[in-house]
Amino acid sequence: MSDIKVTIIDREGNTHELVGPTDMNMNIMELCKSYELPVLGECGGMAMCATCQCYLESDTVLAEQSDSELDMLDQAFYVQSNSRLGCQIHLEDSIDGIVLRLAPEA
Repeated sequence: MSDIKVTIIDREGNTHELVGPTDMNMNIMELCKSYELPVLGECGGMAMCATCQCYLESDTVLAEQSDSELDMLDQAFYVQSNSRLGCQIHLEDSIDGIVLRLAPEA
């Protein structure tokens, strides 16, 4: 089992250092919910609601966005060039040290 470190900046600007396992097929949305951070994830991680939208604040290289993620961000509020859906960022060794900021609630 391998754990990675994830930094989440909440909507009030507070920084949360989270530790997530890479062997449980979790994503950022699920990790935030497990730490009781204010991420809704209403669609359960299907890239259909954007309630887990966040902004990539670090230089972490992420997998290319899927068409469903891009389509959902097309309809979301507060989208920026570094917007991602937390449910589409899977916990894996390559994102160790990632820094994300939660997008404002719509």
